[in-house]
Amino acid sequence: MRVPYSWLREYCDPELAVDELAALLALRSTEVERISHVGPPSPDDFVVGKVVAVEGHPDADRLSVCKVETGDSTRTIVCGAPNVAAGQMVAVALPGATMPGGQKLGQAKLRGVVSDGMILSEAELEIGDDASGIIELLPAAFSARVSGATGSPLEATAGAPGLAPGTPLGEILAIPEPVLELEVNSNRVDCLGVYGVAREVHAVTGAPLAAAPWEGDAEAKGAGVASDYASVRVEVPELCPRFTARVFTDVEIGPSPLWLKARLTAAGQRPINNVVDITNYVMLLTAQPLHAFDLDEVPGGELIVRATAAGERMTTLDGIERSFDADAVLVCDRNAPSGIAGIMGGQVSEVSESTTRVLLEVATWNGVNILRTSRKLGLRSDASNRFEKQLHPELAIRAQRIASRLLVEACGAKLVPETIDVVGEIPAPHRPRLRAGRAEQVLGTAIDTDIAAGYLERLGFGVEREGDDLIAEVPVHRHFDVCREVDLVEEVGRIHGYDEHLPSTLPGSAGQAGRLSREQALRRRAEDVVRDLGFDAVTTLSLTDPAMPSRLRIDADDVRGAPIKVSNPLSVEHSELRTTLLGPLLDAARYNLAHGAERVALFESGRVYLAENEPATDGVLAGRFAGGRPAPAYEPHRIAALAVGRLMGPSWADPANTGRAAEQVAGAGFFALKGALEALATALGVQLRVESATEPFLHPGRAGAVLVGGEPAGWIGELHPLACRDWDLEAAVAFEVDLAPLVAASRFGVESYDDVISYPAVRQDVAVVVADEVSAERVRAVVLEGGGELLHSAEVFDVYRGDQIGEGRKSLALGLEFRAADRTLTDEEVADRRNAITEALEAIGGSLRD
Repeated sequence: MRVPYSWLREYCDPELAVDELAALLALRSTEVERISHVGPPSPDDFVVGKVVAVEGHPDADRLSVCKVETGDSTRTIVCGAPNVAAGQMVAVALPGATMPGGQKLGQAKLRGVVSDGMILSEAELEIGDDASGIIELLPAAFSARVSGATGSPLEATAGAPGLAPGTPLGEILAIPEPVLELEVNSNRVDCLGVYGVAREVHAVTGAPLAAAPWEGDAEAKGAGVASDYASVRVEVPELCPRFTARVFTDVEIGPSPLWLKARLTAAGQRPINNVVDITNYVMLLTAQPLHAFDLDEVPGGELIVRATAAGERMTTLDGIERSFDADAVLVCDRNAPSGIAGIMGGQVSEVSESTTRVLLEVATWNGVNILRTSRKLGLRSDASNRFEKQLHPELAIRAQRIASRLLVEACGAKLVPETIDVVGEIPAPHRPRLRAGRAEQVLGTAIDTDIAAGYLERLGFGVEREGDDLIAEVPVHRHFDVCREVDLVEEVGRIHGYDEHLPSTLPGSAGQAGRLSREQALRRRAEDVVRDLGFDAVTTLSLTDPAMPSRLRIDADDVRGAPIKVSNPLSVEHSELRTTLLGPLLDAARYNLAHGAERVALFESGRVYLAENEPATDGVLAGRFAGGRPAPAYEPHRIAALAVGRLMGPSWADPANTGRAAEQVAGAGFFALKGALEALATALGVQLRVESATEPFLHPGRAGAVLVGGEPAGWIGELHPLACRDWDLEAAVAFEVDLAPLVAASRFGVESYDDVISYPAVRQDVAVVVADEVSAERVRAVVLEGGGELLHSAEVFDVYRGDQIGEGRKSLALGLEFRAADRTLTDEEVADRRNAITEALEAIGGSLRD
């Protein structure tokens, strides 16, 4: 939002330098991005001149030699404008003047005639874009209509008697013009209008605020009533809460007055003609957009507001034919659409030089619908920027009043009596209560009730007192922004000044402030372990390609095959949220291999995003692991690792070479990666088990489900050949586990210790003979169960198969450690535990080997 400072000061003059006001607004109201300037940098060498004589140039047909009175002297100025004439009051730049572009003006000899200055056009002063002729300060049309009420002080001054040659141009034109460029928050649509910003300046500084520009209305002098000329039918009242229209006859289309052109140019708008410029001017003043129709181009004067039919098309004012879906709203005549509601008008009924009758529309639209339509069409306008933030229906009549006065004054129009007003239910004003002392509780500083009431009144709130409480009636320009008590506290606090009055305090003690939670600490430990095993950490985008589930061969009935779609994606390739970490890791691996890497070992710790689905029965990571069925949408944190490349280096089991472990993973395959996963589990103090399972993206027979406490926590395996082919890989191994069950099962995170000093342990080695199909993990669990509480640990350290133990059987060597916390164990106690272990092993067909 560009706010010319002279325009702002017309409604509220804080008597501050523009940079001082900008700093104050940034602290207490709305952010000021920058201060820019239009017009010449210094007005000292720009004056009003009177052309007293014009002669043709002796050596140039298109140049004129003018005698111009500038107060102190009569100067000879060579001018190339076709409209220069004797008797005109003009804008003159004297020698030594610095032009807006930085060029310094001096005397110049033009085809043999010395020019002692320059008669200026609008474009040269940056108060308009007309470079075809000079500025005429006193044309009849310019001085005939004067209105201070509508915000045109330039007209009144320029047309006043006594304007003399030599008058500094800065006294009648805002040159140079500082412009505040505001970054307006989406909830402050009122600050997208100059008067709204002036109200903020009034509240912040206490400087007087001029009367609202919509307080007066134009006198209706047209024949008949508006309904004789036009009618309006609203078929979608829920999307158009209010539609107002006024009719104007005898409209004279032409250039806008100079003051209006200057204001629009400084505010970033291009002047077009007086009618269109007035609609833009009123929008910039009030934040309420308007649209003018050529009434003669509206068949029967009938306007219909309706929803679009799918595939319907129309050409907008920018010359582009656009197609719509069923969600957009159109303003139509009897034959065809004539504008996209709240966004842009159509070419069918636009105002042109031949227009003599105008139908002025000021409407209120559903903000969400305008935002959705604007995004779908890829079309944003100044109007849509305001409508999408939701305007109050009452603002429409305000804009009608201001625009009506300007159309009568600047276009010679006649306002036809009555206003066509199709209105639904006007929302009742909010009346939140500000309780005594509540502001102090929230802000930490006391604010007197009378002071708080004054702040709210300066912001336009109606304030009533009930004891020590304040009842504030929210004005229509803040209706969709302020509705609760805490909103009133914010208004009072920001105007009071956070920078000046809030005390500086340190945060109170929170006991565990500054520490990692148990989950955070264990997550960090897991990441460190995988990194130390030789995997490189990567961070990939959470947004993926819609084709990712099919590339991973995941069915649509699997929750991982129905990803959450982003409503407004930057590109199709990043339009869905990932449901697994595997796909992005494969993308990263392929990229590295394509750029010369011989082997890749990557891991990522991050979230995946699952939609509102039941988990698939065959997906071990499809469900949520804490509490059964998934929530409507949930984001489990997972850790995944991927290895691709040839086997190198010594054995995985060699502790001296763990830094090169990743080099061996792909070559050693499933069991090498399983060792990495077990190292991770050991670091977290978790017992896990891997069982045979299936996953669509894993090789059949070389895939496993990772179980923690008997519940699925992830998967591990070799990548399916078809998936490898899709990523141009020969082979790969990977795992992905959910951190939630690992954290829940971890024995770490709570400070504890075992006393291993006071009483010695009894260590023994045993050999257990079992059938080949009995897993070492099962044997270890049975031994621990049989050993009872005195058996502190049991670790498998060797396996043997041979003729001595028979075919189909194996011997597992375990190291046992017996320990008691309160005494030294006797041989008899240890022997009893060994007998119990022997009995427990018999249940699985095992025995102790002599």
